[in-house]
Amino acid sequence: MKKALIVWGGWDGHEPELVANRFAGILRTEGFEVEISNTLESFDDLEKLKELDLIIPCVTMSELSGPRGQNVSKAVGSGVGMAGCHGGMCDAFRNSVLWQFITGANWVSHPGGGKTEYMVNISSYSNPITEGISDFPVVSEQYYLHVDPAIEVLATTRFPHPDIPFYHISNKPIDMPVVWTKMWGNGRIFYTSLGHNDSVFDKHPSSQEIMKRGMLWAAEGKAYTVENNLDTKKFESDKKMF
Repeated sequence: MKKALIVWGGWDGHEPELVANRFAGILRTEGFEVEISNTLESFDDLEKLKELDLIIPCVTMSELSGPRGQNVSKAVGSGVGMAGCHGGMCDAFRNSVLWQFITGANWVSHPGGGKTEYMVNISSYSNPITEGISDFPVVSEQYYLHVDPAIEVLATTRFPHPDIPFYHISNKPIDMPVVWTKMWGNGRIFYTSLGHNDSVFDKHPSSQEIMKRGMLWAAEGKAYTVENNLDTKKFESDKKMF
């Protein structure tokens, strides 16, 4: 049985407890053993983290200590997957550049706020996470992020929004990543900027399907690491970098 840890907390506006319980329900339906925690102390035990298949952060605007960040980095580098959404993963710890490096981005703006209507445009129709899903409209926060060029982009949204002028409007139009994957050592990373609050997943079913597939994909990396006897030790010296 695969094991997942969901850690929630931080700003209540993102409804982290509700989102955590939603993701736990999805994973339990898929046969996972799920632990839900509302404390970052869950990142203190490196050996326990390494026993997991998947880590899901649902924490916004909190602070991560250096040792806890290193533990997550080492666990994911050894093959544990990580998946998350919206501010719960890419606005979790603004003080941690290591966290931003692991996840692939950090939030910087959401022009127009939570009632912005915009399109999510699928970039990859062959990837199993987005296969069979068509472009779809969303009414939610449209995230503008600073992103790692190493990510594999699966869906985007267009900036600037035609109805919402902001300082970026003087620049050329760009396609901002919404859904992506990347690697951290042997660990698979999945992220979607959808999920401002729990109801988004009910209003826009494609967003939940993408999240479900992304979590399952990230969790498969641990088994791949073991099956292929990949080196799980070489990523443990990264504290020298930060």
